[in-house]
Amino acid sequence: MTDDVFALLAPDAGLPPCDKRVGDLYRYWQSIRPSPGLLPGRRNFRPTDIPRLLQWIWLVDVQRKPLRFKYRLVGTVHVDAAGSNPTGRWYDDIHPRFRQSTAYPQFVAVAEQAQVAFYRGPPVYAIDDKHKTIERLILPMAQNGCDVDMLLAITVLDPTA
Repeated sequence: MTDDVFALLAPDAGLPPCDKRVGDLYRYWQSIRPSPGLLPGRRNFRPTDIPRLLQWIWLVDVQRKPLRFKYRLVGTVHVDAAGSNPTGRWYDDIHPRFRQSTAYPQFVAVAEQAQVAFYRGPPVYAIDDKHKTIERLILPMAQNGCDVDMLLAITVLDPTA
């Protein structure tokens, strides 16, 4: 897979062809939605339900006014690839060019419009030289079912179809 894909999708839409792990997280997220039209909240997410995906998953808290994103949890694959653990730190502190990046509009669309964001292409941020392609899925989470307060995401390095 060499063509870059950038897609914003409604929560009930299907994903483009993607890595099995990305699809598995999407299906899990769909399964924990409390009802059609509502988003799952952190209380619905049980990491023990998807142990084989945890190393690729990351959670981000959404702050409003101003809109900012803070790492809540980062999977070991990403900690190892980056050489540090950003848990508890602001996204824009870790990635100073975040607001100018192609990733930022996806984060905003997920947080502000409860859309699902999918990306396949080169890493937006330098990871290390051996990873040429990633797949990233960002999913909205909301404790009250409507107002996004967390992002559940997975980034697979060098995905396979």
